[in-house]
Amino acid sequence: MNETTLERAESAAGAEESCYHCGLPIPPQTHFTVVIDGRARRMCCAGCAAVAQAIVDNGLSDYYRHRDAMPEPVREALPEVVRELESFDLPELTEQVSRPVGEHEREVTLILEGITCAACVWLNEQHLRRQPGVTHVEINYATRRALVRWDPERTSLSRILKAIAEIGYRAHPFDPKKAEEVAQRERRSMLWRVFVAGFASMQVMMYAIPTYLAGEGDMPADIERLLHWASLVLTLPAVFYSCGPFFANAWRDLKLRRIGMDVPVALGIGVAFLASLWATVSGQGEVYFDSVSMFAFFLLGGRFLEMLARQRAVRGLEEVARVIPAVTERLESGTWERVPVARLAPGDRIRVRPGQTIPVDGRVGLGHSEVSEAILTGESRPIPKAEGDLVLGGSLNGGGVLEVVVERVGEETRLATIRRAMERAQSEKPALASLADRYASRFIIAVLGLAVITIGLWAWVDSSRIVPIVVSVLVVACPCALSLATPVALTAATDALMRSGVLVTRGHALETLARLTDIAFDKTGTLTRGQLTVVEVLPAPGRDARQAQTLAAALEAASEHPIARAFTGTAPANVPVAAFEAITGQGLSARVAGKRTCIGRPEWVASTLGLSLEAMPRASDDRALTRVALGDETGWIAVFGLSDVLREEAPELLHELHGLGLRTHLLSGDAPEIAETVARTLAIDEVRAGLTPEGKIDALRQVMAQPGRVVAMVGDGVNDAPVLAGAHVSVAMGGGADLARLNADVVLLGDDLSGIARAIRHARRTLAIVAQNHRWAFAYNLLAIPFAMAGWVTPWMAGLGMAASSLGVVLNALRLQRAR
Repeated sequence: MNETTLERAESAAGAEESCYHCGLPIPPQTHFTVVIDGRARRMCCAGCAAVAQAIVDNGLSDYYRHRDAMPEPVREALPEVVRELESFDLPELTEQVSRPVGEHEREVTLILEGITCAACVWLNEQHLRRQPGVTHVEINYATRRALVRWDPERTSLSRILKAIAEIGYRAHPFDPKKAEEVAQRERRSMLWRVFVAGFASMQVMMYAIPTYLAGEGDMPADIERLLHWASLVLTLPAVFYSCGPFFANAWRDLKLRRIGMDVPVALGIGVAFLASLWATVSGQGEVYFDSVSMFAFFLLGGRFLEMLARQRAVRGLEEVARVIPAVTERLESGTWERVPVARLAPGDRIRVRPGQTIPVDGRVGLGHSEVSEAILTGESRPIPKAEGDLVLGGSLNGGGVLEVVVERVGEETRLATIRRAMERAQSEKPALASLADRYASRFIIAVLGLAVITIGLWAWVDSSRIVPIVVSVLVVACPCALSLATPVALTAATDALMRSGVLVTRGHALETLARLTDIAFDKTGTLTRGQLTVVEVLPAPGRDARQAQTLAAALEAASEHPIARAFTGTAPANVPVAAFEAITGQGLSARVAGKRTCIGRPEWVASTLGLSLEAMPRASDDRALTRVALGDETGWIAVFGLSDVLREEAPELLHELHGLGLRTHLLSGDAPEIAETVARTLAIDEVRAGLTPEGKIDALRQVMAQPGRVVAMVGDGVNDAPVLAGAHVSVAMGGGADLARLNADVVLLGDDLSGIARAIRHARRTLAIVAQNHRWAFAYNLLAIPFAMAGWVTPWMAGLGMAASSLGVVLNALRLQRAR
């Protein structure tokens, strides 16, 4: 393999003096080497050698070709780290920090330390995916979190953590306190860099002002040189400490033969500083120390605000994770004892005092109070709770003492479902952000080309002005505002919707909602309350109505469908039910007293049991009720008429959707006369009734196939999951079935349909602000670059303009923090 000039220079200049893995100096008398890509690479310690060898042995040497920042050094002995991680093999600890997924898998959220660039993410993902028993890995670069799923029969959590340690990173189960500590260290480090640059800029400006104010010949040459040397000394910390990351990142990009956002910044700072240094040493030319230090201050101030915006995005998730208390009071042998929440199990009885947070999902066993579910539903008004009412983990108890019977704990609670959905949304990068990044990278190349043109023009006009003008061009055109325009706006909008009861679980959801043209609804449990009531019983000749209701209640007892709840008021008695089977979208089948018995859609019951629809009991009037038929092998038993009520907010919602220019559809499995009655009441544009789940998907696809149509599906219940997954964007009711929520891009946490119109309006407003930010970023650069090339912008003015541009974009995006 032929070495390039860059590789030979690197080898001669410093490859032998610094560790190939971490970049730190190699101590004298140290002889650790690892063969990478056919060459012996020197390492500074046994830890780095062990990590590098693990990377090579696993076939991941591409990491060294694609990394764009050095990892943190590995100074501790690897076996000691491995021994510490073995504690996670304790069953109680594994169950506490992870959650079951299906029958044979567990899932854990890890915090990764040592992530410095995208290549680090790639390396960890590839390495973990090759570990036996690891079934899924997803790492979020912004939050430094990894979502890992594994088969406990093939591997363990400690082995996963060891595998990460082997390649030089540290991982531990997600802990909100630890995450906040990492964020605080990041803020503190950046704040120190901003402070040093700000202090240096003020002091340097103090020495620069006299030279600006003095007329020609008014200031002695030795005094002027003294001021220049003082400015040099004060600028050194700003350049080498505050701006150190810019130079490191630029050098990383150049080694990888690519142009990153820090390249023009580093070039601008470096050229201005070196030119000023030469002028100070030689006593000839202009110095620009004031411009360098002020530019560093303005740029770092903008980056600090960007970091705060990113951490704010994560903080919403941290708040959800921190809301559950660590301990609670549990009733044991007639006395109340304080126990860790992690030890609670379904069936336990706990006591929640006024002002405390309810730690689990359960039902009130004793007492009455009012609870705030703001973090779960966005509803700030307290909700009365009495004996038998459902309470959710994360709710804040008001004025009364509640005794709660535990139903769901840990990762099974509604709050945990919300947290996982937020994690999923933050792990996905929206298309808008990717597009902005591509434009930004191309823009940087164009800026460097303009800088070269500027050098050529001013070499012909006035060569003495080349340095400040080229620096101004490089600095003023930094595309920070362009890169910030989309992610900050999407983050602010998502956080605002979450606080108003609308949970966005997919990265593309806001973009798609903003472009929506059609919206389709399921009926039962979505436009209606889903609280069906049996209002009519039509027994077959020779059958008893009460016995028919008892049999129906026994069959429906095991179902979660909204129709099944209509029969819960009837005690199922002791009816022996065997071979139970649920047919999605059709009904239920079982063997009762040795006979196959079915309840569900009349057509399905008739075809399954071989009965005649003409012989089915029928109503004498024409009321639009949901018909549920019950029969067995001997014939029809009864037909039930069920009635549902519309949600109070449904008429206003449909009126708003029409006002937003959307075409509305109703896709229902109910009889045509029932669906058409609802459609007429709500002025829905198009209705299709009597649909199976497959029929709903086909109807949805027909609408989606029309040119230019972007379709949303709103549903609730198990039978809506396939059609939700098939829409451009899906919306699920927060109180619906878990399967529907897992397939939804947006979840209405409070079961309030008005959140749909709020989400659409906010999504459109978000895209409008993103467009404003992009227009501002492009307009700023189109105006600023020509002025800079003409010599009308000084370097410090360029830094101020670039920082102000980024700050303006952030402030404009933060207007989305309130979902009106």
